[in-house]
Amino acid sequence: MQHWTVCVLLLFLVFCDVSTQRKKKTVQTLSRGWGDDITWVQTYEEGLSKAVESKKPLMIIHHLEDCPHSKALKKAFAEHQTIQRLAKSDFIMLNLVHETTDANLAPDGFYVPRILFVDPTLTVRADIAGKYANRMYTYELSDMDLLAENMMKAKILLKNEHGKHDDL
Repeated sequence: MQHWTVCVLLLFLVFCDVSTQRKKKTVQTLSRGWGDDITWVQTYEEGLSKAVESKKPLMIIHHLEDCPHSKALKKAFAEHQTIQRLAKSDFIMLNLVHETTDANLAPDGFYVPRILFVDPTLTVRADIAGKYANRMYTYELSDMDLLAENMMKAKILLKNEHGKHDDL
């Protein structure tokens, strides 16, 4: 009898451990792998509100979980220390796997991945683009330094254009 009790207890412990491991694997955070140390907003509307409130630009990453280009960009983005630092301290961050209803967020089409910046006046910064003429707001894994430069540009433009206004 004692042998059966030990076996049942052992099976119970193994089942609990497997159940705990499954829960750990299925937990989805707002970062979706783009940077766990970054504070991410959940919705576009929340991002706009926080951008106005904090006077920081909103950076929106449109991507798909199963897109190979999005996966490559996500990995490069998460590994780039300058991008991670800027995203954490100087931007309101949002990554979307679904399109928004704001047509301004697709100035040259609905493709993924694409990254756009919105300043605290709620203006989509179409002037901050990547290097591709046919997909102006996309970046590839080799473009991370350009993305970091564009993040700095978004900060500088914000300060230059709105730095003297207290109402922003």
